[in-house]
Amino acid sequence: MNQSPNQSPSPNPNQNQQPNQNQQPSHSIPLPAVPEPYQLPFHYGALHNIGLDYLVDPGPVRDVLSERHPDLVAADFDGRACVSLNYQLYFAQYPNGAGITQEIEVNVIAHPAGAAGRLPELGYDQYARGFDQTKLLGIARIHVLCDNPLAIDAGIKLYAEPKYPGWFETTMPSLNGPAQQRTWSVTCKEADFTADRAGLEHRDRALFSFDADLTGLTPEPVNNTPITGYGTHPQDGLLAGPMNVYQPYQYHPLDSATSGRVRLTVTDPAAEVGRHLALLIADAPAAGVWTYQSAPVAAHNSPYYIPSKE
Repeated sequence: MNQSPNQSPSPNPNQNQQPNQNQQPSHSIPLPAVPEPYQLPFHYGALHNIGLDYLVDPGPVRDVLSERHPDLVAADFDGRACVSLNYQLYFAQYPNGAGITQEIEVNVIAHPAGAAGRLPELGYDQYARGFDQTKLLGIARIHVLCDNPLAIDAGIKLYAEPKYPGWFETTMPSLNGPAQQRTWSVTCKEADFTADRAGLEHRDRALFSFDADLTGLTPEPVNNTPITGYGTHPQDGLLAGPMNVYQPYQYHPLDSATSGRVRLTVTDPAAEVGRHLALLIADAPAAGVWTYQSAPVAAHNSPYYIPSKE
């Protein structure tokens, strides 16, 4: 529109506007690279999983977390921190074969330091039942021991996991075992890479173990995924990787009458993982157990005889 010489210019509403001092500069953050030969997402063909949660003194947890993940803060559950052990047995199918992996994580439930204002106020029981829909409360991995060299490499390169060799002796509920079997027993033992790093050498030295007898306990189905896993890359800093599980977990809340069903034994307190378990958990009782076991996809039934033709 043309403006006449005698007409006053229209005021510019942005002319004297002061910049918002709280406004953050807009910029995009690139996604982490996915190195060859890996591709994401990684799909699990089957998963058998148990987690043990402990409510503990937050002081030692903060100290360890500041060393491993300085940009994370331990979750506060009524003045207690939460340390969680997470054992997984999983199967994966690839174009040229298959893999079976076992691993166990020692985690601290934590959130990014800059995200405290976005978190709802939750108690542990609410967190365990999946009430945190922000999914900012995630697992800060302190140790991950694993029996598959490829999974170790992938965990380090993709998710900045503190992952290294270990191997396992386990007993768990199974449809191919006694129907009354409801106990999980896991022993984590020392291992090292072979010279070519393509395999593992098992050693007899046990690091730690746990037993969880869930017989007679009534679980609650809970929708607590995706689970956000945090890693800290030495150059690139904090990263987060969510994991979806497509069916509910079974949550077993524990109290003073049932916490004795779970027993954690640190066999080698001189190993770093044993030292951290003794420091972080000490003699705290387990507060909750959560389990997931994939449903079978097929069953090969009993044979039967066919009478011969007479």
